[in-house]
Formats: sequence, structure tokens, C-alpha cells
Amino acid sequence: MLDIHIWFYTGCVLVVLGSIATVIGPGVKDPIVRTLNTEIPAVGLSMIFLTYNHTIALLTFVASTVIITMILLRAIIRLEEMGAKV
Repeated sequence: MLDIHIWFYTGCVLVVLGSIATVIGPGVKDPIVRTLNTEIPAVGLSMIFLTYNHTIALLTFVASTVIITMILLRAIIRLEEMGAKV
């Protein structure tokens, strides 16, 4: 069985790298890449919570994925309505 610290430290690395990718993400033209950039921290956060409780990890991942996807899709639709090149 894997050591519990591996999950925690991997989650911390994913949160940090995913946050940096999300900050750089608005410069990316492809909306799919933007969405993936925000999913990386969500997976990292779920891995951190996985070290504490499996139910909290699953609920956090599902909730953060749904909220982030709704926000990004609304932003992309708004930009396209304004005529900006996405």
C-alpha cells in the first residue's frame, strides 16, 4: 500500500503547478486548454483531501469541477458575444 504522504505531497505539487498554469491560462487561445488548466488544481486539492477522508475528496472534486466549468463556459460565451477572438 502506498504511503499516505505520497498522496499529500503530490496533491500539493499539483495545486501549485495548476495554479501557475491557471494564471498563465488566459494567454492561451484554446478554451479546452484553459479548462484543463483549472482542473489540475482541483485534482490536487482532491488528492490532499484524500489523505483525510475519501468522501470529502470526492465531493470537493465534483463540486470544484462543476463550478469551474460553469464559470469558464459563461466567460467564453460572454467573450464570443462581445466579438472577442477566443
